[in-house]
Amino acid sequence: MSELEVIENVKGNISNTGESLKRYLTMLNLPTEKVLVDYSEREILLGNLPGVVKKVPEEKLLQSMYISKFIAACGVGLFDAALNFLWNEIIVNLRNKVVNFGLDYFLDSVISDTKKRAKIKDAEDLKKIDDWELIEGCKNIGILTEIGYKHIDYIRDMRNYASAAHPNHNDIDGLQMASWLQTSIKEVLAKDPVEGAIIIKLLFANIKEQNLTQEDSENIKAKLKLLPEEYRASLLQGVFGMYTTPDLDSKTRKNLNLLIKDIWKCANIEIKKKIVLTYATFGANADIIRKDYAKKFLTEVDGLKYLSDEQKAIELNYILDELLIAHKGYNNFMNEVNPARMLVKYIPENGEIPNLIKEKYVKNIIMCKLGNIYGVSYEANEYYKELIEKFREEEIKIFVSLIFDLDINTKLKNRNMAERYAELVVNFQGKVIDGILKEMLKKIGETDIEKIYLLNKVNYFIENIDKIIEK
Repeated sequence: MSELEVIENVKGNISNTGESLKRYLTMLNLPTEKVLVDYSEREILLGNLPGVVKKVPEEKLLQSMYISKFIAACGVGLFDAALNFLWNEIIVNLRNKVVNFGLDYFLDSVISDTKKRAKIKDAEDLKKIDDWELIEGCKNIGILTEIGYKHIDYIRDMRNYASAAHPNHNDIDGLQMASWLQTSIKEVLAKDPVEGAIIIKLLFANIKEQNLTQEDSENIKAKLKLLPEEYRASLLQGVFGMYTTPDLDSKTRKNLNLLIKDIWKCANIEIKKKIVLTYATFGANADIIRKDYAKKFLTEVDGLKYLSDEQKAIELNYILDELLIAHKGYNNFMNEVNPARMLVKYIPENGEIPNLIKEKYVKNIIMCKLGNIYGVSYEANEYYKELIEKFREEEIKIFVSLIFDLDINTKLKNRNMAERYAELVVNFQGKVIDGILKEMLKKIGETDIEKIYLLNKVNYFIENIDKIIEK
């Protein structure tokens, strides 16, 4: 039987199968309405699948068990269950890519919590990492492109919102399902890491396996400058994680000492602050060996000038991590309350925030205040209001700069979250004195809600954002 005959045969039997299942459910006195997707939508999907699936290399197709389950569920008419299977295929594939790319590098680059890092020792332990953390980590080290991350994060949202992962009766049509499968194939299943990520993978292999000379290190340093900024950040965090490993062999540590100064110079200020906070956390956790290695690292790269005596920064950093994990995980409305309540206890009436943690503090509070597609945590929202009311002009400047942030920008594509953002803008307009900042808030307030997320491409904002941050 030819491929076309097989397709037509399957499509021809969809209606009969659906009616048989409905009669069976009726016999059992069970609901039949909104259980199976209409057969016309299944026909559309199944007609598009052969061209989509052919884009996956044959050797990978033979291992794609969840794609088979996805198609089977679609054929029966259970699109919500199929979406869950598709998500499982994405996660399994990304975990395999992480292992092939370098598990230790991924973990050192992505997980700054040393207690959590200690619990993840092999590929099997990747299951302990939340899905959002996995895809964000894959973006940071180059397994996912930025556009790929946006697409996959959207599918993650839809999986939480419209799949069998949660009770729902949302309608999904055949073209949407075909599109999501095609996106998953294009951005994950059939895609190799980008060039910058491959360079980093080779670099880490050389650091571990070779005896590098000064001449070798000069060649490597020249390549570092060609890496995109986000890869330099993950490279620094990965190198720092490796350097502070207590049982690291002397050859690898010697190789690292040849490179860490230049890796540090190439990285941005945000990741440097994160490294310093990790050092402080080692001390707070009495992890003496790692703390000593971290201090040697920071001394070598001239990073001690970034240290702060404020113990509050260490505590706030931990709480803000807990808040964001709660916000992005299941049952977030309940789980956000405790970290939000704790934050209020640390912030004085004048709203002063340690500089080391200020950007993260503003972003995480705003992320949670904007909420998600389900809304905002009712009880935690009262704490967010109290914290945001204490924002000074310094924090409002950071708030405006978040229009360029990928996570915030993605949220603003949702109308309800964009409306919450606009309410904050109105509130802040009466609190600022700086002329440029006031004008930027005014322009945001005058922008159509549906187009707020596009402001990061407007020349006025691009030209003026650095001016308000530098003041």
